[in-house]
Amino acid sequence: MPNTHAYTATVTWTGNTGGGTTSYRDFSRDHVVEVAGKPRVEASADPAFRGDPARLNPEDLLVASLSECHLLTYLSLCSNSGVVVLSYQDEVRGTMAESVGGGGRFTEVVLRPKVTVADESMLAKAERLHELAHRNCFIANSVNFPVRHEPQITVVG
Repeated sequence: MPNTHAYTATVTWTGNTGGGTTSYRDFSRDHVVEVAGKPRVEASADPAFRGDPARLNPEDLLVASLSECHLLTYLSLCSNSGVVVLSYQDEVRGTMAESVGGGGRFTEVVLRPKVTVADESMLAKAERLHELAHRNCFIANSVNFPVRHEPQITVVG
């Protein structure tokens, strides 16, 4: 039987400016995300939806979580396969489309990791492991839109 894991968080709205949600324009979208024993995240809505542009929003966090999951899965696979990664930076981009009448959905996320490996002999395997990391990523396997990856791999020096 496979292992199961549970994750908990507390999300608390902190944006009551005195009148609650009496008017769409009169309340803040600010909220706090807390996970026991970890730093709290002060978040908001996307600025397009009256959120604070200085705070992370759910869309930012979704895109970042896809990138993080790929990163961590990839690094683990590389370590187990003899590929020495010296640096990794992803310029991830998510696209969300609003629906007529409200709502919307992500249509795609593209990961663009720039990876540096220790030796030229590792290049081909480092490239192949991105596909395996994608197939093994818990978060990518949990979303209903395409998550693509376009890695650039170089050798140190």
